[in-house]
Amino acid sequence: MAESNKHAGDGPTASAKNAAIGRSFTRRRKTVPGVPALALKTVPVVVSILALLVAGPSVLTSYWVGLLTQMMIFAILAMSLDLLLGYTGLPSLGHAGFFGVAAYTVAVLSTAHHAGFWTCVASGILLGTMLSAALGLLVSHVRDVYFLMITLALGMVLWGLSYRWIPVTGGDNGISGIPRLEAHAGLPVTGPVAFYYVTLLVFVVCGVFMALIVSSPFGFTLRGIRENESRMKSLGFNTWLHCYISYVMAGAFASVAGVVWAYYNGFVSPTYLDLTASSELFLMVTLGGPGTLVGPALGAGAIVVLKNVISAYTQRWLLILGTVYIVTMLGAPQGLWNLRRRHRAGS
Repeated sequence: MAESNKHAGDGPTASAKNAAIGRSFTRRRKTVPGVPALALKTVPVVVSILALLVAGPSVLTSYWVGLLTQMMIFAILAMSLDLLLGYTGLPSLGHAGFFGVAAYTVAVLSTAHHAGFWTCVASGILLGTMLSAALGLLVSHVRDVYFLMITLALGMVLWGLSYRWIPVTGGDNGISGIPRLEAHAGLPVTGPVAFYYVTLLVFVVCGVFMALIVSSPFGFTLRGIRENESRMKSLGFNTWLHCYISYVMAGAFASVAGVVWAYYNGFVSPTYLDLTASSELFLMVTLGGPGTLVGPALGAGAIVVLKNVISAYTQRWLLILGTVYIVTMLGAPQGLWNLRRRHRAGS
């Protein structure tokens, strides 16, 4: 009888627990970033931006076509850093190193060894990815300011190598004479518009791949590591391996941007690997909004415009850039794109 009463008493309790779990899961599903409802709000914005990019060359001058090309290249680079900074919570100050190494690889192979187009492209991406895989073994076990300082030191090592290895890198003079992508790849069309659409294709492909990564279970695990790594460890996740893979993937996408930049600029120098380049990249991500992909892409566009347009009117464009950054951090500490999302969530 007592046993019967015990089971009878357990029934409502178990039912209440199940109901509470169901309500908790429903609330969690509505509030976790990256759910379909939030993604659907972002899709129209992304589609509108892509439509404008496709139609851009038909209404813009060659100067603005070149500027948009730069924006897309640095948007790829900024989104690659966002995989580390925004989604994994790993602030890197040496990320420009992978960008520069890939660019140098294209420059050396295409000018000194007269390698083919696909050899240069594959070698640039492969070398940058392999370098990130090697350096990732050194940095993936540290966090916070230690990660920041080690990546800064490694980035300065790469910069010093590019500056001092004169027989290969040309030192401070850099490497010029990189062939145009259209001619090197044997495309039937040439000119800035042709290169623009090639860059747009690369930008879209990289953006889609990164969006798939961050919306996958792997991407949600990275978010969990960013928020509470010790809890993720207690749940059985190998947090070191996830951080390592995130670092390698970020380096791979940065290498893609470096390859495209080498063909766009036709010149590579150590300035693309120094601390200023990495800091500027860090600024692109934080200005646009880390943990969003769209935000860093817009941040990259804003920085490119500020650098190229404002610098044509004043030599103190860095002062203006710093002022914009300070005002943004005071008004939107999580970046401009996250401010937009926060207002929508509040309403």
